Amino acid sequence: MSSYPKREKAKEAILEIGRRMYHQGFVAANDGNISVRIGKDAVLATPSGVSKGFMKKKILVVTDLEGNLIEGNGKPSSELKMHLRAYKEDDGLRSVCHAHPPFCTAFSIMKRPLDLPMLAEAVITLGDVPVTPYAELGSEEVPEAIAPYVRTHNGVILGNHGAVTWADDPFAAFYRLESMEYYAKITFLTDCLPGERNLLEKEEVERLILMREKFGIRNGGYPKWPE
Repeated sequence: MSSYPKREKAKEAILEIGRRMYHQGFVAANDGNISVRIGKDAVLATPSGVSKGFMKKKILVVTDLEGNLIEGNGKPSSELKMHLRAYKEDDGLRSVCHAHPPFCTAFSIMKRPLDLPMLAEAVITLGDVPVTPYAELGSEEVPEAIAPYVRTHNGVILGNHGAVTWADDPFAAFYRLESMEYYAKITFLTDCLPGERNLLEKEEVERLILMREKFGIRNGGYPKWPE
């Protein structure tokens, strides 16, 4: 099991990831949330009601795994429940990122998973990305919706909501979010182009999945071919 990130490094990572989310258009206004598990029962997180592009270290909060505030003056986001559930489901996770990237969010509205074997990099780093049922914001239904996928996948599209990814490192979690949005964009573009998609063969996908271990990727699911 990996060690917990140092507090100052975790703070710096959250601020940098927040800036990237904002400048890449993954969030609008006060959308999104980022967390890093910094101890057995301690999670550093973005508070409710702040723009992810203009955060300062002093506004970050620390909660226990039940969501009780340990440090900070801000209010933990109601969506932190989703992060905490991920940490409970997989003790090896160290970070969760949630945002509303436009293409992923469009796919969430259409209830379309990202599961076609089109890109070698996507097969390795993501595998397939399922869509969860719609759940009311801040409710217990949100963590329940992601729970079945935490140990088998690297992230999910949240029904009519956005996307969430997790990893054993803050930047790894964010890079998965970037990869998911890129995958959604390429899927959309190939939907718009004439002709038939040139999907990877099953034998090619099998070899790519075997490569996951070399990159230290534990999960990913398996792509699907249209019937």
